[in-house]
Amino acid sequence: MTGSGTAGTGAGARTVVVTGGTRGIGLGLVRAFLERGHRVALCGSREETVEKAIAGLPGPEVLGLVADVTDRDQVQALWDGAAGRFGRVDLWINNAGVSHTRAPLWELPDEEIRAVVGTNLVGVLNGSAVALAGMAAQGRGHLWNMEGLGSDGRAVPGLSVYGSTKRALTYLTRALVKEVPPGVSAGLLSPGMVVTGLLTRDYDPEAFAKAKKIFNILADRVETVAPWLAERALSQARNGAHVRWLTPAKIAARFALAPVRRRDLFSGGE
Repeated sequence: MTGSGTAGTGAGARTVVVTGGTRGIGLGLVRAFLERGHRVALCGSREETVEKAIAGLPGPEVLGLVADVTDRDQVQALWDGAAGRFGRVDLWINNAGVSHTRAPLWELPDEEIRAVVGTNLVGVLNGSAVALAGMAAQGRGHLWNMEGLGSDGRAVPGLSVYGSTKRALTYLTRALVKEVPPGVSAGLLSPGMVVTGLLTRDYDPEAFAKAKKIFNILADRVETVAPWLAERALSQARNGAHVRWLTPAKIAARFALAPVRRRDLFSGGE
């Protein structure tokens, strides 16, 4: 367990749990919540990554725990740690996710498939079950599940397993919206294309050069997307909410502006 300080007492402060909060969009969300005066518990799968994340975060109202989201008992320990430290959990964000080698299904090793399904789907099932049970007991709370490639039904060659888990997550959340107990709600966060290792892994130089043209039109950096998502995760926590950063209108506008708006997300420029 890693953390510092004591729980804040501000009337508007909320307690947020972010799974997979040691890197990428998860760490960006953790930072954004802390900067806004909220209390945050995060988890990662390894002690060293949790300690590194905590060391770089602002403010004292943060708790870091090691938890494998594929293990229900470890997820329960995350809830217990957050509720024990801060008194309650107001928002739970199932963010932990992994991808796989960009390859056809029949070329993927069984262990790689199991790792992706375990984290992206079983992990979300575990997080949702633990969070909703805890929120039912305390009489309030909101669950957010993080969408990704495949959530909208689009199929991308080479990412069949990852996309399948995200499609399943969207169905799961829509079902949970109909199941949640009184005082508890659930919804979806959709960050769009975010420049992280999940987006850019497994490209050879030629393929990446082609993909980068689309990324520079549609993608954004963590520091752009995470604060926006954090604000709406707090303000739009109602049952059935679907918060989207990259809307169809925004996509159309970006393609229309692409010939005159040059962006380079991979060299420090826009």
